[in-house]
Amino acid sequence: MRARDDERGLAAPVVVVLTGLLVVVSLLGACLCRLLVDQRRAASAADLAALAAAAAVQRGLEPCGAAREAALHNTAVLVSCSVTGEQVVVRAAVESSVPAGLLGRSRAVSLEAEAHAGPVTAGSSG
Repeated sequence: MRARDDERGLAAPVVVVLTGLLVVVSLLGACLCRLLVDQRRAASAADLAALAAAAAVQRGLEPCGAAREAALHNTAVLVSCSVTGEQVVVRAAVESSVPAGLLGRSRAVSLEAEAHAGPVTAGSSG
């Protein structure tokens, strides 16, 4: 008798491999989504810190202190703050973690964002 050249039993290994690939792609997507959400959180914290600093300038208060407090209320850290006239530029950072391997270890990543605030002058554009 000759050995049969059929494909019986091939479905199980293919399903196992495709399921593993789907799990890996899903985990990678989840990690990338986490980084995107944390980057947007840093951008929001920087925007709010810049607005708080600009409002403090208008009221004659310490702008960088107001920016630092606003950043902390939004779970971020104020990295830098500069004031030129009534224009404010701030940088805020948010700490995030991404998996570094299959053993569940994670690596800390700092995501930063910059924001500008202040009154619009006649000569400035968008």
